[in-house]
Amino acid sequence: MKIAVLKERRPGERRVALSPETAKKFTDLGADVTVEKGAGLEAAIPDEAFVEAGAKLAASPAATLKGADVVLKVQRPMTAAEGPDEVALLSKGQILLCQLNALTEGALVKALSDAGVTSFAMELVPRITRAQSMDILSSQANIAGYKAVLDGIEAYGRAVPMMSTAAGRVSPANIFVMGVGVAGLQAIATAKRLGAIVYATDVRPDTKEQVESLGGKFVAVENEEFQQAQTAGGYAKEMSDDYKKQQAALVAETIPKMDIVVTTALIPGRPAPVLVTEDHVKSMKPGSVIVDLAAEAGGNCPLTELGKTVRKHGVTLVGHGNWPSRVPETTSQLFAKNLLNFLTPMIDKESGALTVNPEDEIIAGSMVTRDGAIVHERVKEAAKKAPPAKKAAKKAGAKKSGAKKAATAKAAATTAPPEPAPPKPEPDAAAEPSASEVAPAASKPEGEN
Repeated sequence: MKIAVLKERRPGERRVALSPETAKKFTDLGADVTVEKGAGLEAAIPDEAFVEAGAKLAASPAATLKGADVVLKVQRPMTAAEGPDEVALLSKGQILLCQLNALTEGALVKALSDAGVTSFAMELVPRITRAQSMDILSSQANIAGYKAVLDGIEAYGRAVPMMSTAAGRVSPANIFVMGVGVAGLQAIATAKRLGAIVYATDVRPDTKEQVESLGGKFVAVENEEFQQAQTAGGYAKEMSDDYKKQQAALVAETIPKMDIVVTTALIPGRPAPVLVTEDHVKSMKPGSVIVDLAAEAGGNCPLTELGKTVRKHGVTLVGHGNWPSRVPETTSQLFAKNLLNFLTPMIDKESGALTVNPEDEIIAGSMVTRDGAIVHERVKEAAKKAPPAKKAAKKAGAKKSGAKKAATAKAAATTAPPEPAPPKPEPDAAAEPSASEVAPAASKPEGEN
């Protein structure tokens, strides 16, 4: 069996789907591993580290993929409309493992199906005990929550811990984490370690104990309805309008007292819920900071701007995309281990051959395409609603000259589709439902960053 690992080409993506540790374990299992040159450089993994682990190097994507049985990537492959056409390089029968964003990328799913590629969407791996070590959403969201607090503190103009100095006392910062999934819990732990007074909110009653065990203060309307607000599977139930009003009022009362607010709410396949309104922002103290982990899905605050740090109403809003890629060495190691744990049960220890059992719960829950068909029911429904794939922009013809060519180039620049933002290692984007953070006021199933 040959495993191919491609260099990530989406703007802002610094991770790689293989580590020297997993490369060695794959070769020990009898696999031949080929890595595209430079694939790990952005994650501080030189080519030599892969070679020492037993992998081979290839100079181009085509050379890397030649004869491969399994292809490992972090991000979904690019189409011709997005840049270098990676889908066209894949061959019929090859197995692709990556974060596919299958529920929202219907056109890509169709293209993979048409190409005869067997694809697995790692974000769809079932949240069962046996699959915990394969869960890319949780592994990536954990680091995203950590980094969110660090970036929020960087944008904050004051010290975080309490300090007693000869010049006077410095009060500790108040940090409010909205959504207690994997990213939220790590944000609470990180903020507490750095000396902040930490508050957190979530509509699921079980999260109260988790918050308090980390030293945080839980913020919620804890009435009888709240005590019954969670399903047996750990998801939030729909709350009454009266409860939503009470919770919203409590959040509105809490936010003005905060110095840094970290929002983590994502719902897979849907726009991020609004947790912090413009009125909330206006009520905050000058110099306060909002860190929006859901910026790529529209943001938990409507004032967030994707990929930018902006200041509005005296408040700094941090809207980075692809939070896991901001800590690429660590997140690459974790992502690579998730892929290793996913593939290892399928590899025969004697022959090294790969056997895919479509009846296995994990396989069935994450396999998206096979034998020229879309085989995942949820993805199939989403693909039906997907718009047609965008065609690659045509270059201006050689016969065009002077002003006409310039006008054509200008028009192309204004109408060409923007480079898609890399996905959120939904997080949780990111608890049972580690891939989803519950919107405190909306009481929807969580989908974390």
